[in-house]
Amino acid sequence: MKILWVKAGGLYPPNIGGRIRSYHILKALARRHSITLFTFYAATKDDQHNVLEREFSRVVLMPLAIPAGRTFREALSYARYLSSPFPYTVSKFCKPEVARRLLQLVGETQPDVIVCDFVIAARSIPWGIPIPKILFTHNVEAAIWKHHYKVAGNPLWKLLSWREYRAMDRFERDCLKRADHVLTVSDHDRNVFAGMIDPSRITVIPTGVDIDYFRPSPNQEEPATLVFSGAMDWMPNEDAIVYFVKRILPLIRKQIPNASVCVVGRNPSRALLELAANHRGIEITGIVDDVRPFVHRAALYVVPLRIGGGTRLKIFEAMAMGKAVISTTIGAEGLPVHAGQDILIADDPGEFAGQSIQLLRAPTRRAELGRTARELVERTYSWDAVVQPFERVLNMLAEREEKLVSS
Repeated sequence: MKILWVKAGGLYPPNIGGRIRSYHILKALARRHSITLFTFYAATKDDQHNVLEREFSRVVLMPLAIPAGRTFREALSYARYLSSPFPYTVSKFCKPEVARRLLQLVGETQPDVIVCDFVIAARSIPWGIPIPKILFTHNVEAAIWKHHYKVAGNPLWKLLSWREYRAMDRFERDCLKRADHVLTVSDHDRNVFAGMIDPSRITVIPTGVDIDYFRPSPNQEEPATLVFSGAMDWMPNEDAIVYFVKRILPLIRKQIPNASVCVVGRNPSRALLELAANHRGIEITGIVDDVRPFVHRAALYVVPLRIGGGTRLKIFEAMAMGKAVISTTIGAEGLPVHAGQDILIADDPGEFAGQSIQLLRAPTRRAELGRTARELVERTYSWDAVVQPFERVLNMLAEREEKLVSS
C-alpha cells in the first residue's frame, strides 16, 4: 500500500511523545508498505531530518520560518493571526505554500491513503480529493487549551488560552467530521470524540515502547532522588514541575530533607530555570543525548501532570526500565496500568507526597513495583504489537475504496 504521511512539527529526532509514537509506527509500517513522509516544521541550524531518507521510500522536508516560542517575534506573529478563525498553533505551520506542495505531492505519488498526523496538520490536507484520509490524533487538543484557560493566573495568558481553546474546539470538530477514519491513543480520547462523530469511525491505537532500548539497569539508585522527563517547552510539563516544586516537594522534605528532583527535557523556560535557582536540590538538565542514565539513577519516577490528553509515553519508558512510578490520574490517563500493582496514583499534593515518601523509604516495595511494571510492557506493548490495529484500519479503508471504485 502507498501511504502519504503528513506531519506538522517535524519527526526527527524522535525525542518527544508524539514524535516517538509516530516514528516507531512509521518504521513498523515501512517494512510492508511504501511510505512517503511529508513533514513541515520550524527551520533550525541543526536539522537532522535527512537521516529519515534511509527509513522510508520518499521523504519530503519543508522547513519554515516560524518564530521561536515565548519570544517577542512570536508575540508579533500571534497578533497577526488574531482575526483568523483558526487556532494559532495550526496557522503558524499550515501556510499556503505547505498546502500547495502537499497537493502537488498527492499528484506525484498517487497514494492509496493519506494520514494526517496530529490535527495541527489538518488545515493543509486536501479534504475534497477522493482518497481515504485518516486523522491520527495524539490528544484532545481543545481540552488541553481549556485546561490552560482554567489554571492560568496571568489575565492576558488566560484570555489568549480562551481564544485558542474556542478556535481549536471548532477546528478539531470540523476535522473529525471530514476524516474517513479517526485514530486515538486512548479510550478516554475515543470517548470524547465519540460524542462528536460516529464511534464506528474511531479506532484506539495503543501506546508502545521500545523494550530493548529501555531496560532495567544493575546500577545503584540514589535513594532520595526523584526524576521527571519530558519536553519542557510543552506547557503541561512545565506546569507539572512548577506544581511539584511548590506544592509537593516541600511536603516530601519535611520527612526526607535531602530529597532532590532531576528534570530532564529540552528547552526549559527562563521561569523554570529561575525557579530551580531559588530552590535547592533541583537539577534542570535541558536537552540530553540519552535520558536513560538520569532515570536509572533515580529512586522514583514522578509524573505530577495536571493538564491531560493523549497518553504518556514517558511512563511506559520508565516502566520498561523497571522504575517505580507515581503519577496523577491525568498523568497516567489512557494507559492500561493498574494502580497499586504496577504504578501508584495520587492527585492531592499531600497524598502524592505521602506515597513518594513511603516509596523512597521502601526499596523492596520500589523494586517490586518496578518489576511488575516491566513485565506489563514487556508482555503487551512492543511497537510491533501496537502497529497491528493501525494496519487493520488501513486495510479496511483500502477494501472500502476498492468496492466504491468497482461499483
